Amino acid sequence: MASITGATVMARELKKQGVDYLFGIVGFPVVPIAIEAQKAGITYIGMRNEQSASYAAQAASYLLGRPQACLVVSGPGVIHALAGLANAQQNCWPMLLIGGSSAQQRDGMMDFQEEHQVELCRPYCKYSARVEAPARIPFLVEQAIRTSWYGRPGAAYLDMPDDVILGRVEEEELAAVPAVADPPRSLADPTSVAAALDALKGASNPLVIVGKGMAWSRAESEVRRFIEHTQLPFLATPMGKGVVPDDHPLSVGGARSLALQQADAVLLLGARLNWILHYGLPPRFNPDVKVLQVDIAADQISHNVHSHAAMVGDGKAVMQQFLQLLDQQPWQYAPDAAFRTAIAEKIAQNEAAVAPQVNQDEGPVNYYRAFRDIKEFLSPDDIIIGEGANTMDIGRTQMANVHPRHRLDAGSYGTMGIGLGFAIAASVTNPGKRVVAVQGDSAFGFSGMECETICRYNLPITVIVLNNNGIGGGLSAMPTDRQAPPNMLLPGAHYEGVMEAFGGKGWYCTEPSQIKPALDAAAAWGGPALVHITLDTKANRKPQEFAWKS
Repeated sequence: MASITGATVMARELKKQGVDYLFGIVGFPVVPIAIEAQKAGITYIGMRNEQSASYAAQAASYLLGRPQACLVVSGPGVIHALAGLANAQQNCWPMLLIGGSSAQQRDGMMDFQEEHQVELCRPYCKYSARVEAPARIPFLVEQAIRTSWYGRPGAAYLDMPDDVILGRVEEEELAAVPAVADPPRSLADPTSVAAALDALKGASNPLVIVGKGMAWSRAESEVRRFIEHTQLPFLATPMGKGVVPDDHPLSVGGARSLALQQADAVLLLGARLNWILHYGLPPRFNPDVKVLQVDIAADQISHNVHSHAAMVGDGKAVMQQFLQLLDQQPWQYAPDAAFRTAIAEKIAQNEAAVAPQVNQDEGPVNYYRAFRDIKEFLSPDDIIIGEGANTMDIGRTQMANVHPRHRLDAGSYGTMGIGLGFAIAASVTNPGKRVVAVQGDSAFGFSGMECETICRYNLPITVIVLNNNGIGGGLSAMPTDRQAPPNMLLPGAHYEGVMEAFGGKGWYCTEPSQIKPALDAAAAWGGPALVHITLDTKANRKPQEFAWKS
């Protein structure tokens, strides 16, 4: 046996614990870890910004169902990556951040990029620790991965001082720590499951809300069977889309507000009553609604609204409990219920309301007209990334998903800047699939330099930028008589040029008639592409019944 460095131990332990992808930016003192990771069989993806690297690591974790990692340098590198830690924690996605740090014997001496990294990371993750010696790496890596993954998933941080990275340990002195097994799938109290089913049977207007927790638990087969067996109407949250196909006849996505308002019993599957679901409160919800809640975390039960039936357990396991009950006592929601009729009528009204914009073939381009061609361009197997305010919100209603885990967006934290990091993660973890990132112009600006990463790895990612010259819309020209408004961005920008600068291809569209040919050309090209569509600066969503977050 021989002595090996801490960098080698770290790489081997990461690989043992199922880390196949490491996203990061190298520099002092973490270069040896990246080199050893590649030797251990881990795919290293070098990014252009630590925020994007941390976003990529969590998206890869979610898509693969096991924590993946991000590697950054000390001080500012770790601080830049805090955005990803916080986003992962709020999204309930696992990830491991590994930050380099100055040598321990120089603690407190104002060393290069010295920072209190363990303490800084702790509020934004489930686990934060410093590795004190190479021999401690196996134990701490296992603990970080397991804590990040088990229960309600979240982020973990490990601090790797320079002296630990370069320090040596005899191989025989290393503890043999086994790989973390898949998390146990816990069952809910059977009486609560029965009570929830009874409440649905007794409701006039029952509704199922399918959250991304069901996608995370790989419960799509069970949820689809449940919907088919009960014939209950369902609403998918943004990243719950595809657990049951969006084009399913029982989807109420086209009449979301009405369904939420009129539902008298809501089965909440792996979704939280946060701002995305209006806290479960009036005026968006019935004040007397019965909430029937399935969640992996007990502390989410009765959050904001009392849960009439509380089912704490793994989503896939709990849905199997529902199916067993239905096998014993089959039941279907009435096909002629007035609730169904009201939903169908509202869907038709909403489609009619946006039809003039969808069919507007004269310029300038509006959102709905742009999405008309984007929808035709998309295939069912594409992974869709949505980012931006109106771009993401309208895109949720216009771009359908038929498969789970094929929609990633700003999520529970409402984070802008996730777009290209998520897209890169989706592409490298799903070889052969096309990834389509649809972004607003402001959103693209957060991570636009990752176009170089996309081109360097020759990833089949198509970026579509919907440009209205600002955050929520700007002006068609720079004002000469006053300062530019705070929300304004540069008119006449050519974002497609960013992709072209690194060897990809770009298209610039100013008229509706140019969109389809550009998208067709991007599809034929198949490599890194950016289609830039300029919009009417006043383009907006259809009128909303309630103000945002009401």
